[in-house]
Amino acid sequence: MNWKLLESKYVYRDRWLHARADKCELPDGRIMEPYYVIEVPDWTNMVIITKDERIVLVKQYRHALGATTLELPGGMLEEGEIPMASAIREMQEETGYVSDEVEFLMKISPNPALHNNTAYFYLAKNAEILVNTNFDPFEDIIIETFSKEELKQLLLDGKLQHGVQQGAIYQAMLKLKWLHW
Repeated sequence: MNWKLLESKYVYRDRWLHARADKCELPDGRIMEPYYVIEVPDWTNMVIITKDERIVLVKQYRHALGATTLELPGGMLEEGEIPMASAIREMQEETGYVSDEVEFLMKISPNPALHNNTAYFYLAKNAEILVNTNFDPFEDIIIETFSKEELKQLLLDGKLQHGVQQGAIYQAMLKLKWLHW
């Protein structure tokens, strides 16, 4: 079922986004051209649970959507950085929370039809604020915490708009036994 890559050329390049036009041969010999691939960096997100069992979310404006959203803290991996280190760094930079109980949750392809990147999700338990936040130059973030009941209601009401993050939130809720299968 794999396609054979015959040609590839970049049609756009910027610091966070590259667009590529590929020419591919399908298994039955048909040629697909152009097939656009959007290259964006891998990223990490952290599901942070405080010592008093509250989830930590960040509120920030998302220009592409034109709205302020509630999300998991996270961001792009830096050059050579391992995913868990990135998730821990982003947790501390965006929220000031620290945890000695960080575990891998899941790894996914956010949009495999168009994008070539991977998103890594981690769970931090018994977190507490121990460091100062250190936002990136264009980050304007408000930190909010929610009980498990409030989180369930946010999900039911469609208040968490970052679709890729919802799977990790549900995965964490199952692991924490906040949901029962």
